[in-house]
Amino acid sequence: MKRSKSMEAFVGRKWRLSHILFAVTVVYLLFVGFKFYHILDIVGLNSGERNFSDDGRRHVKGDDVAEVSRPLLVSTYAGSLHRRLDDGNPPRKTDGDPLVLPAHRKPDFSFDHYGRITGAIMQRRRHWGGNLTELERMTHEAWDLGMKAWEEVKNYVDKGELNPAALLEGKQEPCPLSVSMGKNEIGAKESLMFLPCGLEVGSSITVIGTPHSAHEEYVPQLARLKLGNGVVMMSQFTVELQGLKAVDGEEPPKILHFNPRLKGDWSGRPVIEHNTCYRMQWGKSMRCDGIASNDDDDTVDGFIKCEKWLRSDVDSKESKTTAWLKRFIGRAKKPEMTWPYPFVEGRLFVLTFRAAVEGYHVYVGGRHITSFPYRPGFTIEDATGLTIKGDIEVHSVFASSLPDSHPSFSPQQVLELSESWKSSPLPEHPIELFIGILSATNHFAERMAIRRTWMQYSAIKLSNVVARFFVALSPRKEVNVVLKREAEYFGDVIILPFMDRYELVVLKTVAICEFGVNNLTAAYIMKCDDDTFVRLDVVLREINNAAGLKSLYMGNLNLLHRPLRNGKWAVTFEEWPEEVYPPYANGPGYVISSDIAKFIISKHANHTLSMFKMEDVSMGVWVEEFNASTPVRYSHNWKFCQYGCMDGYYTSHYQSPRQMICLWDKLARGRAQCCNFR
Repeated sequence: MKRSKSMEAFVGRKWRLSHILFAVTVVYLLFVGFKFYHILDIVGLNSGERNFSDDGRRHVKGDDVAEVSRPLLVSTYAGSLHRRLDDGNPPRKTDGDPLVLPAHRKPDFSFDHYGRITGAIMQRRRHWGGNLTELERMTHEAWDLGMKAWEEVKNYVDKGELNPAALLEGKQEPCPLSVSMGKNEIGAKESLMFLPCGLEVGSSITVIGTPHSAHEEYVPQLARLKLGNGVVMMSQFTVELQGLKAVDGEEPPKILHFNPRLKGDWSGRPVIEHNTCYRMQWGKSMRCDGIASNDDDDTVDGFIKCEKWLRSDVDSKESKTTAWLKRFIGRAKKPEMTWPYPFVEGRLFVLTFRAAVEGYHVYVGGRHITSFPYRPGFTIEDATGLTIKGDIEVHSVFASSLPDSHPSFSPQQVLELSESWKSSPLPEHPIELFIGILSATNHFAERMAIRRTWMQYSAIKLSNVVARFFVALSPRKEVNVVLKREAEYFGDVIILPFMDRYELVVLKTVAICEFGVNNLTAAYIMKCDDDTFVRLDVVLREINNAAGLKSLYMGNLNLLHRPLRNGKWAVTFEEWPEEVYPPYANGPGYVISSDIAKFIISKHANHTLSMFKMEDVSMGVWVEEFNASTPVRYSHNWKFCQYGCMDGYYTSHYQSPRQMICLWDKLARGRAQCCNFR
């Protein structure tokens, strides 16, 4: 049977359409094929597995070690969020060593050493420097003051005018069973009450006050988002249990942050927020917004975390049909009383905090409102202060059932003079790793916590790894005397004879490199802070995996990080004229090979080492300059944590002494888990 011409024409058109679709598919596949390596680079940049090098091979000593799988962070949002968080990174703490002159013009070099990703990023020239004259002035001043302070300390002790052992015990404050504060003792903007011996189970604090009426407050973020004129009605206050302040320039740790927001919360509803904070790093907040906690949610001493209160957007009345059905089937209806939000503008309240076994219980007018569980690392015996501030008029504060003895972690008892915590002398044989720990003069608790935890690793006990604290001097003579006594007893403190300053931490990093090269034969040098917990076995494994023919720079690397030009952590154009920083590892924990350290101290010795007040950025500058002539392997991993902790961490940052002990206990049980709720 013959086909009609119309059918043949239709078939011809069908085949031509198929050909077109086939051709489009081929072109698409070719495009994807050519772009595949670029896609891999982007994925690698966002993953914790990526090592920035032009050689993907790993050289492993001894037996081959299987590559450890790490979570792949491929979310573009997550990457951008991390960069935004980095932009708020405060400069490191201060300290020093002799200053150097700025480096001159850098030599030209090939960017191939950075590998596929960073090679493209570094296609530009940078001129390092900044206001080095100001930095030099501060350094010379700190050095002169430090030398005088050190001479005073030596003479002070040698004359026998002071017994350092007595200083370690300190002056014991009395431990009253109750403390009160009347209206005459309350400040206009902030009320502060001292709790000499902290709290214990059964302690309670009662605050009587009146919230102020809401006032207008300008919120720049709302104005930028074009949400109205940026003005909101605000009425809120905070009640905080605080610990001892660690160093000047930092807020004291917030063991409990209780924040009723009558008006002005982003949700548009009255809420109560609870949280904790250590080293200016907030935990995960617990918000109560008027909806009762679920039955399957964890309770605190049998109490639910959030009670219910009246909300205009939730209909609390059951329908007539539901009520009729319940009566029909004979289900007994439980009487229910729903209260309004517990705080009202201009109305007096009686607020009570009670410390129980599992957490804090909060009552207003005798009615339970919220319960907040204790968080690891934040204990009630450390709560030595109560602050109240915000839109509130405080009438009186009364704390009762207080402990009658000092807490176990008080500064008076922090230095445990035991032979178990002493360091071994420096070994004469080559070692694998030297760890320099930046510490502040009065951080006795932080140093003691490290001695009792990760400095007990067998690698340190067997002298395959050496760790030392690098500490400058304090303006307070008594603190310097205790520091000298601590250094003499434990043998792990390197005292740098200059006055500690916030802007001079970069000089401590130079001192770490110099000590690691001139006093030891170490293959690698690690720098960390005294609030950094180091899983030493894992760090050694990562170094071993990344070791090879190239020099090594390992840590949580930042790429294309831009300096902040305004705000608390602002960097001026005189200090840093470029648009972006070089690739650099975050300061809480990074590793360099010894040849990089030798390069740094040689430049330092001949006064050609360029300096910048942010020590981690300075290290990135020095490594980049070294990389101009010697290939460097840039090894990146998120698990060198910059902000707090993550499960499976290599290093965790912002860890209090109690959290370090908690982390060590968990490792002893075989679990690399965090001790907070960040």
